[in-house]
Amino acid sequence: MFAITAARSSFEDPLSALEAGERPDPEPRDGWTVVDVKAASLNHHDLWSLRGIGLPAERLPMILGCDAAGIDEDGNEVVVHAVVEDGGSRPTILSEKYDGAFAERILVPRANLLPKPPELSFEEAACLPTAWLTAYSMLFGKIDLRPGSTILVQGAGGGVSVALVRLAVQAGHRVYVTSRDEGKRKKALDMGAYAVVQTGDRLPERVDAVFESVGQATWAHSVRSLKPGGAIVICGATSGEAPPAELTRLFFLQLRVIGSTMGTKEELATLTEMCARTGVRPVIDRVLPLDRAAEGFRAMAEGALFGKVVFTV
Repeated sequence: MFAITAARSSFEDPLSALEAGERPDPEPRDGWTVVDVKAASLNHHDLWSLRGIGLPAERLPMILGCDAAGIDEDGNEVVVHAVVEDGGSRPTILSEKYDGAFAERILVPRANLLPKPPELSFEEAACLPTAWLTAYSMLFGKIDLRPGSTILVQGAGGGVSVALVRLAVQAGHRVYVTSRDEGKRKKALDMGAYAVVQTGDRLPERVDAVFESVGQATWAHSVRSLKPGGAIVICGATSGEAPPAELTRLFFLQLRVIGSTMGTKEELATLTEMCARTGVRPVIDRVLPLDRAAEGFRAMAEGALFGKVVFTV
């Protein structure tokens, strides 16, 4: 079968580690099933894998891709939950230990399949299991916010941040967004953000919660943007993981820092139901055939995206 693979790793030049070509078909395994992939979406996790982060050399080559929607062996349209529980060991994400979704077929635990709502296209459904699930869990699972709360989303454009804006607007929150890019700021406003500011600029008011995936470059701004008792919910650190901790401000204002990684299968089910019922849809920057996956990787590496890159099979 045709697949997109991390053949090796290169921290400085991750795209050089990308390989497209034929790979063996999945081999049957008890409790697992094959899904014919119709669409799969790109995540920063895939770029980190090419850099060798979380994907050691002994596991290479590895088919990349966490997110898939397709048709199971019984002809059902399904979405694949990307988190694999493996006999009591640490859960992994597809493409960390087991081959991922950038292929014509993928082998996954049968328990990881959810029905795809007919209201969602395969391309839309393929955006949900990582970035959108992460955003949903951050917003509705990790923190108790009432509709009308004020929030800040750091960094418009990425899959998680775009999902946070769409979901938070739908929930009735007043959403501030930061970006250095004027075009991305305008798109955030078009999605319903209350206001957008340059990265690092002071907000008109302090907020109840900040949603972080940027890390070191925005951390000080996040801490200073919170009301007393507010919370930062963080799911990543793409700009670095070692900012000044701002400990005095944290304890003096009784701020909270909450970590968040992915989400549960149950949360994915309620997310897909929410999208089907409300009309909220993932923002897709571009759709490419799988054999042009390198173009999507390049756009992500250059930061030239607003929303998700989807590969069709």
